[in-house]
Amino acid sequence: MSVRTHPTPPAHRTADTQAPYAWAAGRLCLGWIFAWAFLDKLLGLGKPATSGWLDGTSPSKGFLSHVEGPFKGMFHSMAGQTWVDVSYMFGLAGLGVALLLGIGLRIAAAGGTILLAMLYAASLPLETNPFMDEHWIYAALLIAVAWANAGDTLGLGGPWSRIGLVRRFPALR
Repeated sequence: MSVRTHPTPPAHRTADTQAPYAWAAGRLCLGWIFAWAFLDKLLGLGKPATSGWLDGTSPSKGFLSHVEGPFKGMFHSMAGQTWVDVSYMFGLAGLGVALLLGIGLRIAAAGGTILLAMLYAASLPLETNPFMDEHWIYAALLIAVAWANAGDTLGLGGPWSRIGLVRRFPALR
């Protein structure tokens, strides 16, 4: 019995044709993470929030009021502030929608990286690694999907990029 191996993949299945789907899958997975965080904090679906913003629960107070580490004072003073709650919820919703639809990925990458850097700072000191955690992995994936135009595959990035305003201001891509 002989085993045949192919040193190169078949022409219909190469890295050039498969990579856009891998980037799209990463975009959709990350989009769901942000969309779920928004929905849970809005509605209190119990994973992890037991009551939501619509019930009068501040989406930032529970987390920020328990922050330890070098930025403790700053985050404690921000906990429960209306502008923080609105900014946080708008950021989560915007990231989720942009990533799931595949539109506005460049702005999503910039804004999401800032949000993730703030969440990282609130998580200090890290328990299991000197500096790396999921916030930086998510930020790297955000930047990569924007750079790869991952919204064009399994998303609305193609039609979005043809809108006159988006062509005029490529940062909206």
